[in-house]
Amino acid sequence: MSNSHGPIYYNGFYHLFNQYNPYGAIWTDFTVWGHSISKDLISWKTLKPEIRPTKAFDKYGCWSGSTMILPGNKPTILYTGIDETHTQVQNYALPANSSDPYLEEWIKPDDNPFLVAGPSTNKINFRDPSTAWMGPDGQWRFLIGSSKNSRGIAYLYKSKDFINWVQDENPFHSKEKTGNWEGLDFFPIYQLGKEGLENWMINGENVKFVLKVSLDPTRYDYYTIGKYLPKTDRYILDNTALDGSKGLRYDYGNFYASKSLFDPGKKRRIIWGFSNESDTRMDIVEKGWNGTLPIPRRIWLDPNGKQLLVWPIEEVESHRGHEVQLRNKKIKKGEVLEIEGITAAQADVEVVFFFPSLSKAERFDPSWDHIDAQELCSRKGSAVQGGLGPFGLLTLASEKLEEHTPVFFRIFEDKNKHSILLCSDASSSSLKKGIYKPSFAGFVDVDLSKKMLSLRSLIDHSIVESFGAGGKVCITSRVYPTLAVFNNAHLYAFNNGSQTVTIKKLEAWSMNKPKEMN
Repeated sequence: MSNSHGPIYYNGFYHLFNQYNPYGAIWTDFTVWGHSISKDLISWKTLKPEIRPTKAFDKYGCWSGSTMILPGNKPTILYTGIDETHTQVQNYALPANSSDPYLEEWIKPDDNPFLVAGPSTNKINFRDPSTAWMGPDGQWRFLIGSSKNSRGIAYLYKSKDFINWVQDENPFHSKEKTGNWEGLDFFPIYQLGKEGLENWMINGENVKFVLKVSLDPTRYDYYTIGKYLPKTDRYILDNTALDGSKGLRYDYGNFYASKSLFDPGKKRRIIWGFSNESDTRMDIVEKGWNGTLPIPRRIWLDPNGKQLLVWPIEEVESHRGHEVQLRNKKIKKGEVLEIEGITAAQADVEVVFFFPSLSKAERFDPSWDHIDAQELCSRKGSAVQGGLGPFGLLTLASEKLEEHTPVFFRIFEDKNKHSILLCSDASSSSLKKGIYKPSFAGFVDVDLSKKMLSLRSLIDHSIVESFGAGGKVCITSRVYPTLAVFNNAHLYAFNNGSQTVTIKKLEAWSMNKPKEMN
């Protein structure tokens, strides 16, 4: 499994597609579109693969793209195929029976490909058509990701009939030294409130726009927030300093190739991403599967207007089981407190930490200015004693902490302000050899006047999804414990800073396993 794409809501079902190799767990040119459906985004039914390499225009793979509902309730898939000459071309597919709510069969018309790269376009980096939208002039538009001389590019294409497409003379957006762009997503978002917007809602005084790109060189997703001028098809960033690989991310961990959906039933914008394996090729072959999709997440604009907030969809809460609670529990320097009474290998944990003072926050060394949050976390892990922090949770931990994945805050004083680091550190997550065990981290832009920080972690055997300060920073880690498995997994709260912190409130639930949809 790889790269979730093409999500739609159609005739009572959520549909999600993904890149899939039906013959094994290792990457191959024979890539098809897998297909799953759900009524609640939690319980899924897997259908047979929908789009396979069967034509000259997709001989070497049916790669990522988008699915949309055109006027008249007509589902349409746009996808990238690699043709007989190993050139990336754009194709479309239509349902064989649009009255089938499962949309189990699709056809690829013979007039494919509907779009090929122009003479000056990079033909081997020309992929992943975005969801289309209609402008005020009645023309359809969509984006294609590409690159030229290490500059990442989003090309804009227009059509009056959704059949014949013309490239706009200027790139929709580009950025030097970012490499190839793929997995483009472009959508409107309200400036206030959590309600989502349809893709074609391009006008309105209280609307901003989000452009998300997946950067092939880094294998992370980045987004910008800005204005869209539909008459000239210009996208103007609110903060150009945040563009490129130093920019904002939905998730600062193992999360890539995300795709969003406007959910018309609940008026919300949802994203899916892909979390790949970090263990060895031999292990992947042995277990027979490769990659997972984290919990779907709702996104909306932070009231400060500077970033998006990311939070698990509300449906996950319906699978909470037995609950335990803690209130006003102090944790001194070096203390570790076990959270007992839940299945720590599958849990949902929400905790609010309180600290009476910021005076013990350690000084932010000016020499760290050139490093990113991830590098700082690797230097300042949970075992490195601090002032205000590190404090947080030890997830998927063995009884004696030979294995554990800490998720924690660390607060620094930096030039008369405070910098808050949220880390998810897999470096001690497993005794297994030869696997990738990175430290992931992001800086949290939050007001500390109340001297509180909140953390939520969703734990599910080999994945830990953490959300800091109400969704300001999200981090997904893939981990492979050998001791901390099933009933031998433990959950702890800890503090390794000189400042005592208080668990103001902790609520944790065992999670019930979702059933496959009937």
